[in-house]
Amino acid sequence: MYELFKPWLFRQDPETIHERVMHGLAWLGQRGPGLEPIRLFFSLRDPRLEVTAFGLRFPNPIGLAAGFDKNAAAVRTWAALGFGHVEVGSVTARPQPGNPRPRLFRLPQDQALINRMGFNNEGAEAIARRLERLQQTFGRPPVPLGINLGKSKITPLEEAPQDYLQSLSRLWPYGDYFAINVSSPNTPGLRALQDKERLEELLAALTGFVQGRKPLLLKIAPDLTWEQIDEILGLVEDYRLAGLIATNTTTARTGLQTPIDQAGGLSGRPLRARSLEVLKYLHQQLGGRLPIVSVGGIFSAEDVWERLENGATLVQVYTGLVYEGPLMMKKLCRGLLERMEREGLRSLTELRSTP
Repeated sequence: MYELFKPWLFRQDPETIHERVMHGLAWLGQRGPGLEPIRLFFSLRDPRLEVTAFGLRFPNPIGLAAGFDKNAAAVRTWAALGFGHVEVGSVTARPQPGNPRPRLFRLPQDQALINRMGFNNEGAEAIARRLERLQQTFGRPPVPLGINLGKSKITPLEEAPQDYLQSLSRLWPYGDYFAINVSSPNTPGLRALQDKERLEELLAALTGFVQGRKPLLLKIAPDLTWEQIDEILGLVEDYRLAGLIATNTTTARTGLQTPIDQAGGLSGRPLRARSLEVLKYLHQQLGGRLPIVSVGGIFSAEDVWERLENGATLVQVYTGLVYEGPLMMKKLCRGLLERMEREGLRSLTELRSTP
């Protein structure tokens, strides 16, 4: 069915369609028991797919990446669609409109997107109030909720720790884990926070607040050198972060079939090879000491399996969902179960990688 609608959808402005979809998903999320038919049709639950990571239990290893639901508008609906976890945001301390439109571009030939959204979101206060209302009405979300935190555009780099802390403290009651986003290419200067001195200052401030009470993860860029990654890994272990998310979008344009000259972060199939390469390197360097959430170019159950057997504990999708549609999660979970049966595995916990 989605394949029938996709040509029409792809003729519309990408951000306009995204906003309409989010509005519909948010409306569904307020329907209470009305979500049950959606869950029955779109999701596949099986205890063999369950995964435990950083002290949390996930019904399956596949989550929604940050950026799709920036304002935590449809948390319950994502769970009904079969996602094993949901990462909302990026959320900034201050509300901000993001970069001027147009700022989202499809590359169908490449099964890719380019975005330069610029952390458009309603801000930590408004999103905290929404999550509070959600909990009061329906209880905690049925799957782990991650909250991805970014820096407000108007905040100088020197004040970044205080900016992130403001968001973290306000959203603290609602997230099951928190992700520090210092790797988006669409906020001027943000990636400078991956430099050792600035990152150490930021991690010191945030881990001082968290004190091990909830998982804190770091999301890194695919465009780092191995030396930069090694520096980051040293800090991640020194400050006892719970895990890494790898990777964000890339500024590279290597191998694109689509002739396009637009700034921003590239996601989708062209990111697959680099994301997998970074995953393998992280797994080799860490030796299984920290969970890795792998993101970038995941479209099929084979893609998910490849990430899991190369060291990922969890994976996340974004662009794949745009191209594959709302039945994507059911297809991925079914594909994983079929692969497990062929491999003779009774659960995903039996799938182990050797660094």
